[in-house]
Order: sequence, then structure tokens, then C-alpha cells
Amino acid sequence: MQRLTTDITPTECRLFFLPVTTRMPLKFGKETLTELTCVRVSLTVFCEAGTAAGWGETPLSVQWAWPGSLSIRERGEAMQQFCARLASAWASQSTTGHPIEIGYVFLEQTLPGLLTAFNQERSGAEPMPHLAALICCSAFDIALHDAYGRVHGIDIYETYTRAFMNADLSRYLEPASNSAVSFRDRFPADFLTRPGAVRLPAWHLVGGVDPLDPGELTGQEPKDGYPVLLADWIRRDGLTCLKIKLRGTDSAWDYARLVKVGTLSRALGVLWLSTDFNCTVTDPAYVNDILDRLLRDHPLIYQMILYVEQPFPYDLEANQIDVHSVSARKPLFMDESAHDWRLVRLGRELGWTGVALKTCKTQTGALLSLCWARAHGMTLMVQDLTNPMLAQVPHVRLAAHGGTIMGVETNGMQFYPEASAPEAVVHPGLYTRRNGIVDLSTLGGSGFGYREEEVKRTLPVAKVSVQRKSN
Repeated sequence: MQRLTTDITPTECRLFFLPVTTRMPLKFGKETLTELTCVRVSLTVFCEAGTAAGWGETPLSVQWAWPGSLSIRERGEAMQQFCARLASAWASQSTTGHPIEIGYVFLEQTLPGLLTAFNQERSGAEPMPHLAALICCSAFDIALHDAYGRVHGIDIYETYTRAFMNADLSRYLEPASNSAVSFRDRFPADFLTRPGAVRLPAWHLVGGVDPLDPGELTGQEPKDGYPVLLADWIRRDGLTCLKIKLRGTDSAWDYARLVKVGTLSRALGVLWLSTDFNCTVTDPAYVNDILDRLLRDHPLIYQMILYVEQPFPYDLEANQIDVHSVSARKPLFMDESAHDWRLVRLGRELGWTGVALKTCKTQTGALLSLCWARAHGMTLMVQDLTNPMLAQVPHVRLAAHGGTIMGVETNGMQFYPEASAPEAVVHPGLYTRRNGIVDLSTLGGSGFGYREEEVKRTLPVAKVSVQRKSN
């Protein structure tokens, strides 16, 4: 088959690590986040039109991606080591084509082998899970997409079409066995909203240890000019959408938390709520009982719940729980479970009705899952990984083009607002929520439209710099 002249090949990769400290702790399941490292990647590509370098960035959110017995430090160091392994693999990637074509081959053929070898070399230590490997890989994949747009001088979302891709979606996706869906002659652009939204409703995260009222203050809260109490956040940012972190292991606490947040929300004009059990529930009856009790005793709060997010263990293949009873009550969204479109297909069979997309699972994977889900009538959301700095841009752009159920979750400004201060000078509407929305209107140019050359940020010395070896 004749290849397109727009096809690219990766040639060089540089890797940076940027530490970030939270102003307030963020609870993930059984663990709490107080600091993390963002991996930033510069990936240079070559094509007939010339060369260009693209950027990608992802928070290495250890607690979310790798719940385990090793210390947070040990898991974080392992993820950084794997990033260094990935830099060499991406710089030597032999596949040429569109970013989705290159990214798909890397995810299907290269990443599994790299992860297996990496875990074997760690001499019996707790193995790094696939989700953590995806997070590491996502910064490289995002940079690949950005570089493709830059080398052709075009917005990356204008390239997910027949004119730029060598193959239609049938090369990558298979429909559900009981559906009439076909991916032949269909491309990602067929499932995207174009043009993308410029303003998006913003979801605020109510963390499991966030104080709701003065009685919950400990005296250890920061005095840095940013809100601490939920009511102050709602008033300052004009919030209308709240995502509530729950425990999933203490139904009395979870119910009381929902009632307290819901009551406060109604008083302050919030319109929508969602619940996030963080993969800790093993029996659908746990969620059903809470929802049924809310419907009986607090029907207006029940009505405000737009969807329920990932109550059950994220290893979907090992935990094939029939969840139809939950999705009969509220839309039920896969998050940690939705590693790729095949798991989305399995989730649909088990009763899940929606998919929460994340760019931290790669832009390529998110787009393919989006296409599969939309083709089969599933609802979409784009969820945050508390993305600061450049990581915020691909995140909100996916939501702007994804046709979500309601806006985008965005909470980096809650937990480390100063981390994005240089970027906020160029894109103020992306890093501060106003009137309950985030504003994408300042994004522009080729690739993802970062305009990073205008951002006054000094990067550390690259930890890894790899060039493709000449033949």
C-alpha cells in the first residue's frame, strides 16, 4: 500500500521531570496525594515536509495508577525509570504513519513487551501494572500527536480524517458481536465534535479529606489566598458541577457525605453531582442501597446525580461483575477500567453505560475508545488526573471535541494552582474557572495549540536525551 506523504517517523526524544507539591492533600482510595512528579516529553519527528518537535506532559499519579504494597516513593521511582526506558523505545520506533497508526502499534506491540521485561528485571518486586505503564507512555504519545500537527502546520484535531490517515477505523476496532456497527470507511473525525467547544462547564473535585464547613477545619490548612471550604470554592468560581470522592468501604460515611455535599450544593445553586467510589466496591448492592436511600429520603439530591463513576475494581477482566442493576438507576461510567476499547466492549456487556476518557491513557487510546463507545451509543465524559501546566491542554481539548455528557473535570487549580502560574499568564481561562466554566479561546496554532514558546518557564536539564541511530 502506498503511504501518504504526510506520514511521520520519530527521530529524537528528550525527557524532563517536574516535581509538584499539593497545597491540600488529595485522597485516592486508601492513599493520599501530597506531591507528585510530572513527566514532560519533547519528541521530534521527520516527514517530507521537514522536522518538528512536539510536547506532551502527564502527572505520574502513583496512588491512582498503582495501588500496592510498595511505598509511594518506590512506585514513583519505578515509573520514572520506565519513562526513561520508553524514551529510547520511542526514539527508535520504526513505524511510520499518522500518530494514531504509530501510537496503536506502540500500544499493541511495543509497550507490553517493554513492561514485561521491566518487571522481570526488577527481581521479584511488586510488578508495575499496565495502567501505570499507560500513564508513563501517554506523555510520549501526546507529544507525537502534537509534533504531527506542528510539522504540517495544522491543528491536530483537523488531522483525524481520511486525508491524513492511511487506514480507516476497521484496522483498529471491532464492533460488538450483537450490533450492526461498522467501522469501515469511518475515521475518528466522524465521531468528534467539530469545531470543538470553546467554553466548557467545569467539574470541581470534592476530595475525601476536603473540609466542607468550618467544623471540619484542622488548623493545618494553607493560608495562601485560595479557598479551602467548599462553599468558598463554589462562590468564587461560580461552580455548578461537583464530583464527590467517596470511600466505597463505609456506606454510612459515604451516604452522610453525599447528603452533606448535596444539601450544601442545593443551597448554593449547584446543578449537578457525580460520585466516585475509586474502585473500592465489590458488590453492586453497596451502590444500589446508597442510591435507593437517597431517592427515598433526599429525592432532589438523587436527581442531581448525573452519573456514577467506577465503583468496582479496575481490573475488569479479573472482576467481571454484572452491574446492570446500578446502571438501571444512574448512568455508570468506566474510568480506571477503560484502558482500551476492548475493555470498553467488555464493560458494555457487563452493564456499564458510559466511559470516562483520560488523556493520561494516551491520546491514541482515548480517541479509539471514544470512537468505539460513541458508535455503540455509550455516553462519554473526560476526567482529570489533576493536570497542571501543559498537561491541562490536551485534557480540555479532548473534552471540547468529545461530546461529553457535561463539560470536563478540571481540578489542578484546587490542589496546586501555583504550579501552572507561568501557563496561566498565557491561558488564564484554562487555569482559573470563572462562572463555572473553563475557557479555551486562547489556545491556537498548530498541534494542540499550547503556545508554550510564550510561557516563561525554565525547564530543568533533560534527564534523558535520545536520538535515532542512523542506519
